[in-house]
Amino acid sequence: MEKTKLLAVLGLPGSGKTEVINYIEKKYKFPNVYIGQPTFDRLKEKGLEINPQNEKIAREELRHEYGMASHAILSLPKIEKLMGTTKVILLESMYSWEEYLIFKEKYQNNFITLAINSCPKTRKKRLQNRAIRPLKNSQEFLDRDYSQIEKLNQAGPIVRADWTIINEDSLETLHKNIEKALEKLNLKTL
Repeated sequence: MEKTKLLAVLGLPGSGKTEVINYIEKKYKFPNVYIGQPTFDRLKEKGLEINPQNEKIAREELRHEYGMASHAILSLPKIEKLMGTTKVILLESMYSWEEYLIFKEKYQNNFITLAINSCPKTRKKRLQNRAIRPLKNSQEFLDRDYSQIEKLNQAGPIVRADWTIINEDSLETLHKNIEKALEKLNLKTL
């Protein structure tokens, strides 16, 4: 088997990352490593409710303990276990620039990034309407965006993405754009 590629799907909350991951995972049967899982593992360890405030505290704790690359570091064992067993491993919810650098240094050209971008108005509406962890108000949305950009260094990986999909239209349009992105990133020919 050719060397396994890692495809990190990036974007701010509500951009459509999960929809993209779900589409690729279902259609191509690529495994998914959820880079954000250490946050939820920490909440479970502490017996805390899953909500945006506790998630933020847990993320910041982990980054204080392990550095800004914490979630990448804590996800490496899962990734390494899958290497060589599949053509592509999906990486969901990679955030910080430091995490990007960990993956880029370790996997070099086999680490590929796909950014999903939507305007704030679209993302806010999606987040308010989602079933899991919906946002309660405009301030919560603004606080989360600013926190992810300023404290989690999330903008760097999005800006440096190998390909970007603008997700403002229908689900059908998004799916077409995913197929185009996979083709442009040479992931359909593996």
